[in-house]
Amino acid sequence: MAEKKLDLSKSVFELCKNDPEAGKILAELGFTEITKPGMLQSVGRLMTIPKGAAMRNVELGVIKQTFEKQGYTITGGNENE
Repeated sequence: MAEKKLDLSKSVFELCKNDPEAGKILAELGFTEITKPGMLQSVGRLMTIPKGAAMRNVELGVIKQTFEKQGYTITGGNENE
């Protein structure tokens, strides 16, 4: 089984394109806009998880913990983005 990685420096679009499961987890965390047609293609190309978390007032630590529980290794990103 390949190791699952979540690079916080990549755009949400790129993460979801390469790993559809990541998109499902993000939607469950409250980022439901990425499931709407066109949103992932437009805003998702510019948005990173840390930026989205800041906009939605979701603690980045909660997002990291959720992905880690699903077997992901977290890399990249800057918590101050």
